[in-house]
Amino acid sequence: MRADEFDYELPSELIAQRPLDRRDASRLLVVGRATGILEDSQFSRFPELLFGNELIVFNNARVIPARLFGRRLGVHSQSPSNKTVREHLSGNVEVFLTRKLEGDTWEALVRPGKKMQVGERVQFGEGELEAEIISRGELGIRAVRFAASNAFSVDENLERLGHVPLPPYIDRPDEATDRQRYQTVYAQRPGAVAAPTAGLHFTPEILGQLKAKGCELCEITLDVGLGTFQPVHTETLEEHKIHSEGYEISLEVAGKIREAKSNSRPILAAGTTVVRALEDAAARASAAGQGTLPVHGHAEAQIFLLPGHEFRVVDKLLTNFHLPKSTLLALVAAFAGREKILQAYRHAVAEQYRFYSYGDCMLIR
Repeated sequence: MRADEFDYELPSELIAQRPLDRRDASRLLVVGRATGILEDSQFSRFPELLFGNELIVFNNARVIPARLFGRRLGVHSQSPSNKTVREHLSGNVEVFLTRKLEGDTWEALVRPGKKMQVGERVQFGEGELEAEIISRGELGIRAVRFAASNAFSVDENLERLGHVPLPPYIDRPDEATDRQRYQTVYAQRPGAVAAPTAGLHFTPEILGQLKAKGCELCEITLDVGLGTFQPVHTETLEEHKIHSEGYEISLEVAGKIREAKSNSRPILAAGTTVVRALEDAAARASAAGQGTLPVHGHAEAQIFLLPGHEFRVVDKLLTNFHLPKSTLLALVAAFAGREKILQAYRHAVAEQYRFYSYGDCMLIR
């Protein structure tokens, strides 16, 4: 399937650069999954648009302040006489955390990458946090080990010194308000470097209305990675190497999904990250001879959802609008049909919807 089959024209002024004053003030485009019929609405009406018997699954991943700006301290190496030599290097450096490995060691992107070698150290803040590059990997990835020199832990220092990792299409530095707005109101488990953006529209009041209507709410965790923004550079989607993302489904949630399916209640995924986790877990269960529904546990989502995929779990989807020729747009097209989704996107552009992370959303039912 050619990547350019998932392209569309988007005026740059429709890319939302800041959130609206109220989370639930976003517009909502309702798309008939079977019919393709479109209806313009508001997210504040979201509870009214549901039957009330849905099991709604949320991603409770918490975005960490993954961008760090520091100063190069130099590199320690051994001289021929076995004496430690400290080479002084100067300049500023950015460390972008992408995934926690173990303890205080992270996988990260480093800029300027070519100049940063194994053994080099970086200082952050007033020196209370340092990092050492301990290995180099593919595509510029480094393994970076942190150490704190104050009374706080490494994680506490990262939280205090880090910046919100806004997506590349938001053309501005992060601001104080992003710490709260680029985070869902139900975020709990730290580890994501990008927000599950469909969840940004929810407020405590909307969640209360959903419960009052009879919907059942539950949560999984998928740590959204930088790969979510990775464009497809290959000619076909099948040639693209999909990124992996760690997720966890509890025993309780797996049971709720089985119960809902047995009672013919629809599963509504609040975001594409939820879809990916649930469908990956279902595929793993099927391959292991454990049925066709997700089982509990931790795994790495490696599934690439393309048109033609048979969805085993998800029946309805709330999602933001996605980048042209992206894996997420392919996922949504797999769920509702490529032509229906591209028609919906053309409608959204014509009606001046706001796009991407801080933009409006779509309910496919």
